[in-house]
Formats: sequence, C-alpha cells, structure tokens
Amino acid sequence: MTHVVVVGAGQAGAALVAKLRAEGFAGAITLIGAEKVPPYQRPPLSKAYLLGDLAQERLYLRPVAFYADQGITLRLDTRVVAIDRAARTITLTGEEVLPYDALVLTTGAHPRTLPASTGGMLDGVYAMRDLADADALAPELVAGRRVLIIGGGYIGLEAAAVAAKRGLHVTLVEMADRILQRVAAPQTSDYFRALHRTHGVTIREGVGLDRLLGDTRVAGARLTDGSELAVDFAVVGVGITPATILADSAGLDVENGITTDSHGRTSDPHIWAAGDCASCLFHGNRIRLESVGNAIDQAEAVALNIMGRDLPYQPKPWFWSDQYDCKLQIAGLNTGYTDVYTRLGDAAGAQSHWYYRGTDLLAVDAMNDPRSFMIGKRLIEAGRSPAPALIADPATDMKALLAA
Repeated sequence: MTHVVVVGAGQAGAALVAKLRAEGFAGAITLIGAEKVPPYQRPPLSKAYLLGDLAQERLYLRPVAFYADQGITLRLDTRVVAIDRAARTITLTGEEVLPYDALVLTTGAHPRTLPASTGGMLDGVYAMRDLADADALAPELVAGRRVLIIGGGYIGLEAAAVAAKRGLHVTLVEMADRILQRVAAPQTSDYFRALHRTHGVTIREGVGLDRLLGDTRVAGARLTDGSELAVDFAVVGVGITPATILADSAGLDVENGITTDSHGRTSDPHIWAAGDCASCLFHGNRIRLESVGNAIDQAEAVALNIMGRDLPYQPKPWFWSDQYDCKLQIAGLNTGYTDVYTRLGDAAGAQSHWYYRGTDLLAVDAMNDPRSFMIGKRLIEAGRSPAPALIADPATDMKALLAA
C-alpha cells in the first residue's frame, strides 16, 4: 500500500490518518477537507463555542503542525468532484487528478434544510452543523431577541439552551407529539421539557411550521395550527442526511449511508467508509450511528484493516448532549424497547432511564448520573441484562450488578 487518500476532514478522517501513522503505516497519506480550517470538534459548536466560552483554536483536534510532522498531506478548502474506480483516481476542483491505492470516504452528513417554498431561503434562517454555521449564527444571539427553533431533537434542544442562556426569547416547535420522540422514551422527553421550561423556553409540541414569513429576511412564522409568531431569526434542527453524493455518483452501494461490510469496506474493495456517512452492521442489522465515539472507533478500525489486520468492527453505541447544567449520556440503542425503568440518582435532578425489550437491556439514558451511565454501558457491551425488577428497585446496589 503506497497512497491512502481520505476524503472528509472531520472527526473520522482525522482519527483515521492519525491511527495509520501511529500503527506504523509508511506510505503516503492525503487528507482532503472542504472547509478552510483543519479538523475540529463539532459538538462544542452548538454549546461552548456559541456561548463564547471556547476559542476556535481549541476546537482543533490536533495542532496544525501535527499533519506536516506526521507526513500527512492536508488539503483544505478542496472538494472532490468525482471518483474513477477503474483508474483508482479522484478528481478535485480545478480538474486536478489524484491517484489512490486505498480511498476512504469520511464525508459526514449534511443538515436537513427547509425548502424555499416554506421560507428556507430567507435571510436569518440558520442550520447548525459546522464552524461556518456557528460563526454565522453567533451575531444573532443578542439578549431580548426572539428566536424560533424548528425541531425538538437534540440539535434543536441544544440550540434552544444556548439561546436561553444568552437571554433570548425562545420558542421551539416540534411537529411530533413530543420532543425527542424519535430517539427517546416519554420519560426522557418529560425530563427535558421540564428543564427547558424552567429556563423560560416555550415548547410547542404537535405543531409544525407551515412557513416562515418575510420579504427578504425572516420576520415571523405561521404554524400548522394557524397561529403566527413574530421572530427575529430561526434555527432549523430537523436532522441530518448522510453525505453520499460522491459514493452515489461512483456507483457504490448506498442504503441510508454508504454501505460497508464488517471491516469497513464498501462495495468496491479499494474504497472504505467511516463515520456519519457510513452504514454498518450491528447485531445483524444495518444502522448508521451519528456520534463522535463511533466516528473515531470505526475510523480507527478501518485504518487497521487497510493495513491488513482483518479485524471486524463491533459498534458500541454511546452518545451525549449538554443542555444548561445537564449532561445527558446515552449507552446502547433503544430500538424496539417495550419497557422503561426509572432510577433516581444521588444528586438533585439526577436520574436514569433503562430501556428493556422484555428481559433484555437495550439502552440507558442518564441525566447528570455518570455512574449509572458507566454501569449501563459496561452491562450492555458485555451483553448482560439484570432482571428488570432489580433496576426498578431503588435499594439495588447498581455497582454490584457488574460483579453478579
């Protein structure tokens, strides 16, 4: 192997090239990013960075000098427009052609946007995915202004928390019956609804956006129940879609992400994928995990397999969200749960929700309860399921479950 080319300079791409060098890969490595800045952390963008608590340089995953020191060619502000699988080359903007022996797609995902017919192209309408989005949104966060958050998932709730902490008047609308309906149990929805309301956020569930109002800049919103709101700007947090345009145009298999096997290979044996753009196998089912942990772990597994280690990747899903002074930590996937058991933690406001399918433990949501998160994560990764009655019993010594 002489030249590994990685397309996408986010968390997965940065982890992959660093792992290659750490494991002794001696060939050429090129990391290509569309943004003008080196690989950086995305989670703090909607939290500490927007609040002004974190400087841009502290977002960087590695010092800029790291890449040159490691013999990694970092191509920023560069886009890949085509893959020639037969010739094993990629074409960059400006028609530059670059050969590869192994190509890795770590292209991430794009935020879903509102169509122009509903006002999505008006000035003052923002998404929240990358550094440019955060920099564009920051000047809007002035105390006393009115913001509409569209979408009650984690992206929308984090944006609402930042805006509320900055002293804005915040209204959040969620078309589904409750916030977090797609990803969490009603108990977790209830917890965060109450948290946001104590910080002055107006949450309207079961009502969606009909359209944003304004000539060139958003000035208001009409909701699906016919009501209208005056707003100064809007933030759209209605999910993301995997960035698969390159893979599609190259004829790779795509199924809610770039289809990969247990080793991270795509349908072309010379092309690999990792991170938010990749669809991988989990307990026999095909899933796509949108998390920092998966991006790093999957990318490092691909790096090892490019070097011939032949190691199947075993996803270990875990996620987090910071809202106000609450840290939510999630272990596992709750898909298909039938029951939820709540435990109160030692600290005020700390609790955890344990998802079961029958007697099988699937996932844990832990709010300001890191001990329950770590115990749940270890149990889930070990394939162990304590009896639901033990979880439901407040007298149970949870730590003892790990030794049982």
